[in-house]
Amino acid sequence: MLRVLLADDHKLLREGLRRGLEAAGEEVVAEAANGEEAVELARRFRPDVVLMDLSMPVVDGIEATRRITSESPHARILILTMHDDPARTRAAISAGASGYLTKGTSFVDVLHTIRIVAAGETFLSPALAVAMLRAAEEASVAEDLLSDRQVEILQMVADGLGTKQVARDLGIAQKTVHNHLNAIYRKLDTQSLTHAVVHAVRLGIINLDNA
Repeated sequence: MLRVLLADDHKLLREGLRRGLEAAGEEVVAEAANGEEAVELARRFRPDVVLMDLSMPVVDGIEATRRITSESPHARILILTMHDDPARTRAAISAGASGYLTKGTSFVDVLHTIRIVAAGETFLSPALAVAMLRAAEEASVAEDLLSDRQVEILQMVADGLGTKQVARDLGIAQKTVHNHLNAIYRKLDTQSLTHAVVHAVRLGIINLDNA
């Protein structure tokens, strides 16, 4: 019998998962409605598997995953979320998740994956694995297109710095910063700074962790 912690801010979903898991012979040791509760309950109940949503109040699922894997390394984290984009998948795996499923997954497959990760294996749905591979290939092409300085400037702008501050920090002219940004728009085939940042984040070239 596996000991499972459910972490999701939707009570009805937790109740449905609890009924299904208990009917399958597994034990739900606790339920968390936010990431902070998930970390605390994982520490208290020491579950074998934490079934974790990403979009939760107080502390999101990625940060909760990072804390749980640090404090309770015996617990395996399986993400169950509505988000299917490669960037979130990559962030969750980097935080320590052992598996990643979307909420369109059947309960039978969720149960099967819980048992897979509890056995020490990792799991990504085939569709997500293909999406991550394609994103990695696109990112590789984009990184080849952008110079190191262009990536640096785009990251600084994504972190909230204005072009004047970027120029000052890098010791270059503000016009040079604008020239780099225009080159970035052209290379990424985007029309604005916002679109360039979103596209670069999706490809994994930059991140918004510090934004």
